[in-house]
Amino acid sequence: MAVKSNKTAEFPRPQVTVDVVILTLREGALQALLMKRGAAPFEGQWALPGGYIHPQEDQNLDAAARRILRDKAGIETPYLEQLQGFGDGKRDPRGWTATFAYFALVAAETLDPQHGANAEAVAWRNATEKQKLAFDHAEILATAVARLRSKVEYTTLPVHLLPPKFTLPDLQRVYEQILGRKMDKSAFRKRMAEADFVEPVPGEQRPASNRPAQIYRVKRGFKTIFFDRTI
Repeated sequence: MAVKSNKTAEFPRPQVTVDVVILTLREGALQALLMKRGAAPFEGQWALPGGYIHPQEDQNLDAAARRILRDKAGIETPYLEQLQGFGDGKRDPRGWTATFAYFALVAAETLDPQHGANAEAVAWRNATEKQKLAFDHAEILATAVARLRSKVEYTTLPVHLLPPKFTLPDLQRVYEQILGRKMDKSAFRKRMAEADFVEPVPGEQRPASNRPAQIYRVKRGFKTIFFDRTI
């Protein structure tokens, strides 16, 4: 009995990668971590942290993205979301490639970014300003910022950009910095109370000129909450 040949190997396979947009709030602005490439292609140009998917690894896409975060930037994050896929024959001069893009949210106070192989340096850049980046990373970055801004309107996502302990003014400021507009204090606090995802830390307050501000933290077991209407 003749054995059917497996012709899968006869077809060329595109390279598959994962790229991660790491976002944080620094110096009053939304910033993204970029890495200066130390090897071709695009040697000397800035790019997002990324790497190849390893077929021999027993891991899914999310795990691959977290591995790249650790290996390329030395970062662990509580929030990581798949953005979308990008791919064509022009994004990489080495041939047809596809990438699964992710975005991660991290608190600036917890960051000590490193740079792994094929990177000469790391730097924080304003994520909302137009950037000249390697591959199609400028498009990926812009897509991630647009996704975050749209989700901020109806979720508790910005809390991931804060340290473990914060005040309600801190939380409101994060929303305002991402959205680029001021928010009514009483309406904002009412929405946060309805969401019921933070709790006061007993006995902890931050000194202020008029009266101390209560310190809060995220409730144990917290998951992103979706509001029933935009904020």
